[in-house]
Amino acid sequence: MTTTFPSNPPFPAMTTTLSSSMPLDQADGLRRLFAHAQARFVPVVSNPHMAFGGVMLERLCSGFAEQGCHTLVIDAGENAPEPHEMAQVDLAECIETLSHEVSYLAARGLPLRYVDAQGSTTGFLEAVACAAPGADVVLVHASATDLCRLFMRNESVTRPRPLLLADDRPVSVKHAYAGMKLLTQRGGLLVHDLLLSAAPSSPRAERIAMQIATCADDFLGAVLRDWMQVDPASDPRTHATPALRRWVRDTLQPAAAEVAASRPAMAAHALHELN
Repeated sequence: MTTTFPSNPPFPAMTTTLSSSMPLDQADGLRRLFAHAQARFVPVVSNPHMAFGGVMLERLCSGFAEQGCHTLVIDAGENAPEPHEMAQVDLAECIETLSHEVSYLAARGLPLRYVDAQGSTTGFLEAVACAAPGADVVLVHASATDLCRLFMRNESVTRPRPLLLADDRPVSVKHAYAGMKLLTQRGGLLVHDLLLSAAPSSPRAERIAMQIATCADDFLGAVLRDWMQVDPASDPRTHATPALRRWVRDTLQPAAAEVAASRPAMAAHALHELN
C-alpha cells in the first residue's frame, strides 16, 4: 500500500463534538475515551529535524493495514498544514480519505482550541473519536508539548506508549531524547518506543537505540520498551519488517486490562461523591 500525505490539502470544514457533562477530574475524559472508543490512540512524537518523517508515517499506516486496520493520521506536528478555518464547525467533514486504509486530518494548532481549565486538551481526542467512528487506529502526530496536554493525567491507567521518531543524525536523536524527557517529566508517560529511520547499513542505528534506552533508564527513570529500524528508501509496497509487524501487533493488543484498572479509581470517586 502506498499512501502520500498531502502537504496542504484543501479541506472543507471540521466538527467539534464536546461532552455535555463536566469531567470528574483531569483524567476522567481519558478514562471514558479509552474505555469506550474502538480506536487505538497512538501518540507519535513529531521530529522536525528528521528526514523522511512523512515516509515513516506511511510505513506505520502500511503496518496497520496489513492487520486489516483503517488508520486516521492526525497531523498536528510543527510542519503540518493548518486546519481549515471552519475547524470548529464540522470536524468529520475535514477528514480526508487518502486510501481504503488511511485517512488524514491536518491539525497544526488545533488541539489547543480544546484546552480546559486544567491545561488538558483531551476534549480534542473525544471529538476525534466521535468524528471518525470507523477508524481502528488514530496516530496522533504532534510535538511532545502537545502530546503532554493531550494525554496528561494524574493516575496510572490507560497510559499509551509514545512512539519517538528519529533518524541516525545527532540533531534528530537529540530532539527525540528531549521529547522523551518532556513526556516523562511533564506528562508522566514513562514507557516509550522508538522508530528509527535509517538504511540497513547504518553503523549508528543500534548504538543510537541503546544510548536512548540507557539515558532513559539512568537519567529519567523511563523505559525504551521497543525499537524498530525502517529503511526510508525501501519499496513502500513491500511487507512491513518483522520489527514493525511485532510493534503493530503489540500496539493492537486489547485494552481490557487498562479498562479494568480504571474501574477501582472511578468507583472510589463515585463513592466519595455519594458521601
